[in-house]
Amino acid sequence: MFRKILDLFHRDSLLNQALKDSYIMLDADREMFVESIKSLRKQDKSDLKIDIRKKDLMINEYEREVRKKVLTHLSISGTADIASGLVLTSIIIDIERIGDYTKNIVELALNHPARLEGGIFEKELVKIEEILVNTFDQLIDAFKKSNIQIAREIMENSSEITRKCDKWVSMLTKGEGIPQIPTDAICLALYIRYLKRVCAHLRNIATSIVNPFHRIGYREKGKSNLKSNYE
Repeated sequence: MFRKILDLFHRDSLLNQALKDSYIMLDADREMFVESIKSLRKQDKSDLKIDIRKKDLMINEYEREVRKKVLTHLSISGTADIASGLVLTSIIIDIERIGDYTKNIVELALNHPARLEGGIFEKELVKIEEILVNTFDQLIDAFKKSNIQIAREIMENSSEITRKCDKWVSMLTKGEGIPQIPTDAICLALYIRYLKRVCAHLRNIATSIVNPFHRIGYREKGKSNLKSNYE
């Protein structure tokens, strides 16, 4: 399915323009995510090199433009590109939601007095942050080239990250693994939850490369034993 969307590059159309807009949105998400982690986890001040709110508004504007271009294209061209249009509109929803969660991370940084420590989760938390940044890079490349193998790896790794995040939030809720400063537990639980949601939306985009439209957001049919690169 996604290979058919990439074939749009050979045609001068509004759907082609919409696809290019989605690339810009995903690049902006990656920039926002890296900056949000830096703000919350790598410095005592919540200084930002970019205007996260402005970036988020830009992504929202692109989302509306993509919808408009897809609708206009389908109205003119008929039913031939309906599947491609549906996939694109699905993808940009996930891209927009990633922007929202990075904005939530920045809000945590603005309200947290100092660098957020991960406590007993610190070592693995850093690893997950690194994996997610790398996932952005992999996904952007796979998205532009319709690389199914990389998309499959992203899907499997995301399952491992989800399990880790769920376990940690459960522990914090039960009072286990509480940081030295108890109030950090609230911030840490929220942050882990936001990481999980960013991961989920990256995974959804990856599934659009692998799966037909009706299975976007779900495991690839018949592929339940993919090897994870998490460990």
